[in-house]
Amino acid sequence: MHASQGRSAGLGLAMASAFAFGGSGVAAKPLIEAGLDPLHVVWLRVTGAALVMLPVAWRHRELLRRKPALLAGFGLLAVAGVQACYFASISRIPVGVALLIEYLAPALVLGWVRFVQRRPVTRAAALGVVLAVGGLACVVEVWSGLSFDLLGLLLALGAACCQVGYFVLSDQGSDEARPADPLGVIAYGLLFGSLVLTVVARPWGMEWDVLGGAAAMGGTAVPAWLLLGWIVLIATVVAYVTGVISVRRLSPQVAGVVACLEAVIATVLAWVLLREHLSGPQILGGAVVLIGAFIAQSSTPKPPSGPVAGSDHALPEDQLSAGRATT
Repeated sequence: MHASQGRSAGLGLAMASAFAFGGSGVAAKPLIEAGLDPLHVVWLRVTGAALVMLPVAWRHRELLRRKPALLAGFGLLAVAGVQACYFASISRIPVGVALLIEYLAPALVLGWVRFVQRRPVTRAAALGVVLAVGGLACVVEVWSGLSFDLLGLLLALGAACCQVGYFVLSDQGSDEARPADPLGVIAYGLLFGSLVLTVVARPWGMEWDVLGGAAAMGGTAVPAWLLLGWIVLIATVVAYVTGVISVRRLSPQVAGVVACLEAVIATVLAWVLLREHLSGPQILGGAVVLIGAFIAQSSTPKPPSGPVAGSDHALPEDQLSAGRATT
């Protein structure tokens, strides 16, 4: 009963994280069109979230001594790496292609769990990944912008690998007697990520006056500071906190498949708020992604001799910290 409740809570958090992350694009695009550089928007996003989480970082300052490698890894891969590689890739290849490659991450997570951690994975999780990736190909309409740029493809693959780091590191140490508090991991991850992105984005050359004006969202003028607030508080703080906790309640690969909903949510929100066109294949692809996510999260394999990734037995219930409440 408790395991079922934990899985249901984890699924709800994973979907909340996908929604929060998916809403970042519709808020960021008006700011970019108003004159901000994409990398500057990313820096504002991560740095703003890091400032919000500063009190949490201070409260969990012992993590700097206990888990320095985990904190640095989360900041470099899960925060700065994903953002920098993705934005660099879309400067060379179509956005749809970059998104599809980035969201190969759930398949890479399965490979990590199976061949590196040597833990069994369920057939349902594997089938869910295949369906989710196929659905995403329709959602992003990958065929409409096919082009070959080796560096761009490698950068997109780098974003996928960093995304794997996000799911794996989110679950790191959750089975220890004294697991690292996810809120502390996120807080320091954002701080480390902000430092890295400061070097990459060079915000001292940013058009700061844009933030004092308005940006057009689907023909409606919206204060730029309000859009930035959404990106920082919802699309970053809430998104990361709910996402990390969902990984610990589900498993890296199951949470990864559910995270594929982010691209679907982003597409639907762009259709509703930015009045972007939504085609038949995109609608069909979104349905396929939903089916894949459902299949992956609903599997309950027979318990093996050790913990099975993707099963209700992956984490003992007493290790699911209620205080971790939360892309």
